[in-house]
Amino acid sequence: MPRYEYRCRSCGDTFEVNRPMARSADPASCPEGHEDTVKLLSAVAVGGTKSAPAPSAGGGGCCGGGCCS
Repeated sequence: MPRYEYRCRSCGDTFEVNRPMARSADPASCPEGHEDTVKLLSAVAVGGTKSAPAPSAGGGGCCGGGCCS
């Protein structure tokens, strides 16, 4: 289930709410009970290094190892 991050405009607290994507636009109350909150834009970063070896073709994994039947 997706996790959405909010900030309370009343107390400044930042908190997270787990809810289905179909309810992503629903308002969220802060843990202190305040109603004036704003949903924050969260960025997901996936990093790597240049020295990491490249995956070998046909050497495993779902799309190369034959696990998809």
